[in-house]
Amino acid sequence: MIKTKNRIALSFAIIMVMAFGFSKAAVIHKNGKGFGPGDSTQVLADDPIAANLDSLSLLNFFEKGYDVVKSSNYNFTPDSIPVYSEKEIQDRFSKLDGNTPFDLEYNNVVKEYVDLYAIRKKQLTSRVLALSRLYFPMMEQILDRYKMPLELKYLAVVESALNPTACSKCGARGLWQFMYTTGKLYNLQVTSYVDERNDPYKETVAACEYLKFLYGMFGDWQLVIAAYNCGPGEISKAIRRSGGKTNFWAIRPYLPKETQNYVPAFIAVNYVMHYATSLNISPSIVNATYFDVDTVAVHQQLSFNQISTYLNVPIATIAYLNPSYKLGVIPYNSDGAYTICLPVSKAGTFITNEKTIYNLSRKDTLTSSQIMASQESSPQVEYYRVKHGEHLSTIANRYHCTVRELKEWNGLASNNVEPGQHLTVYVSRGHHSTTASTTTASTKKTTKKDYVVQAGDTLWHISQTTGISVATLKKLNPNNSLVPGTKIKLSSN
Repeated sequence: MIKTKNRIALSFAIIMVMAFGFSKAAVIHKNGKGFGPGDSTQVLADDPIAANLDSLSLLNFFEKGYDVVKSSNYNFTPDSIPVYSEKEIQDRFSKLDGNTPFDLEYNNVVKEYVDLYAIRKKQLTSRVLALSRLYFPMMEQILDRYKMPLELKYLAVVESALNPTACSKCGARGLWQFMYTTGKLYNLQVTSYVDERNDPYKETVAACEYLKFLYGMFGDWQLVIAAYNCGPGEISKAIRRSGGKTNFWAIRPYLPKETQNYVPAFIAVNYVMHYATSLNISPSIVNATYFDVDTVAVHQQLSFNQISTYLNVPIATIAYLNPSYKLGVIPYNSDGAYTICLPVSKAGTFITNEKTIYNLSRKDTLTSSQIMASQESSPQVEYYRVKHGEHLSTIANRYHCTVRELKEWNGLASNNVEPGQHLTVYVSRGHHSTTASTTTASTKKTTKKDYVVQAGDTLWHISQTTGISVATLKKLNPNNSLVPGTKIKLSSN
């Protein structure tokens, strides 16, 4: 039973600005069954949960830090799809249901999402399992602190596939997909340097506070999950339209289409994550787990590049572990210290040498022009479709990167690519996958005084070619618009 509670006017004001979830897209399912009145009419729109997974799978984040998938303990062949009887699946759900406050009902709608995560998106689920080793222990500690069900961690799987850099079309960000306004309500700060919606720890705290607020309204975890997706106002309207019913499945036909499938997807994720091994899904090998990293406070402004230099940690690793810093700069102000997540051994090195690091960094303090240059060269990801006759070397030349980088960015074991194959390409120096790429760039220094601009050139491309920083190029050429065929200065001599 839902425990309806009266709230003061302020609570209702807060409700009005809580806008979670994605656009209310219509959904197609076989024969239109199970969706309530009027759903037998076919609507030409993708399933929003599946479409969200498709968009997430394209993000470069899921191509970094992974190795081959481990084989399971069941002696399955890699591509085999285990088949279990409906009774056995039902028994498994019954066991899960007996150990959780959630109503983990198994039905045809839930089955479709089990198939989505276990079969159609098996590779992404494998990587989610790997990421869970980095994020779930942290989430469980915070959920336990708030005395909330640990199964709520699976909500982040539905929201973002555990990608802290995920951003929806409507602007929701992070593991828990907070909108800007809702993030502000729960003290997630967004500045030119930092977006705390991308901070795994801080956003998890905010999610717990919001979920706790929703439970205070509805007193039913199934309705809380639904409200997290579409907002509490939609849940209240659905309850009224259903004649006062307070069970999710009873009010489901009156909810937005995406929310109708959001709760079944959550139920399916509970099952797939728990029984992954028997479903022939093993976690990918990820470079960092929760127990491989540590967080330390930073008491002076530092850049990722400085930390990389002082601690000998690849910039890509620092960026991977610290997704909330937008410009690759950790700011500092008198209100409190920011933190940085590092591999355990490097965290110890940082603490031991903290004063030395600050002394070194003071000699290399970022100027405003350097910060602006950093902002202009912030991570930009492009997706390139291989054409007939192309090789990795020609594509590398096109993007002013190396073949090695292309292979690392796309998890390629060989130099072979096929026509039509999609490649992910970084066009930002700060996100090369190895320190070797930085070394390569630094060895490209030239004694030429001028550079002839080529079609498609940017300051970053020219910087990579000549070994001269973007800030220096802008200082030497304040009025140059990079018109092809014109010359820009490379030195003041």
